[in-house]
Amino acid sequence: MDEIVRQAVARAIVTMRDNLGERLTIDDLARAAMFSKFHFTRVFLRVTGLSPGRFLSALRLAEAKRLLTTTVISVADISHQVGYNSVGTFSARFSGSVGVSPSGYRQLRGAAPRLADRQVQPGSGATVRGQLRVSCPADVGPVFVGLFAARIAEGAPARYAILPGPGPYALADVPQGSWYVLTHAYGTTPLDNHGLRPFTGLTGPVTIHRGVTASLADVRLRPRHGFDPPVLLALPDLRPAAVARPLAS
Repeated sequence: MDEIVRQAVARAIVTMRDNLGERLTIDDLARAAMFSKFHFTRVFLRVTGLSPGRFLSALRLAEAKRLLTTTVISVADISHQVGYNSVGTFSARFSGSVGVSPSGYRQLRGAAPRLADRQVQPGSGATVRGQLRVSCPADVGPVFVGLFAARIAEGAPARYAILPGPGPYALADVPQGSWYVLTHAYGTTPLDNHGLRPFTGLTGPVTIHRGVTASLADVRLRPRHGFDPPVLLALPDLRPAAVARPLAS
């Protein structure tokens, strides 16, 4: 990736993070990136996988998740702090993306005990399978792997699994459509003294249509970085099991 483009997108993301409660326009973000509005939108999508508006919305909801689990600030005040004028709109967006209401998320302390497939979508009988591999020396696991309609883990996954670690996976009876395979995990590395690191991986879209019985989609897991959109879906807490894993030599 061109370093000038990386720096431009990074400046825009810093502007987003520093102004989550403010009304930001594409013009504001393009000025921060020092690009024209049209060029900025294209390169931001190429670098992050999301439009600037959707990335900003994800950052706002991620900050709301943090505030709900680390403070006693009311849901109404949190909604205003992250840029929503309407508590109802905030609650609807939060519930749709995270899978639970803001008050429910607070009660769960940020970790869903279980997930449900999006059963309203009938399966096609097709299977998406592949290998989960790690891009650097690390001990990673457990690994959440799910199918999503966009390049972000939000809303109910079409299908998902939680695996003990990297290796083969298979998601059965996948609905027709185009899906991204997204993974989330924690891991430790021999050269890292900072404890657990979040890992992510993405591939797709994988298109399932009538007559398809299986699709191959390998995924490479890597440490998360600042260009990755946050994981919005409330997942079971993978960290305790990751801590208990022995570090590979």
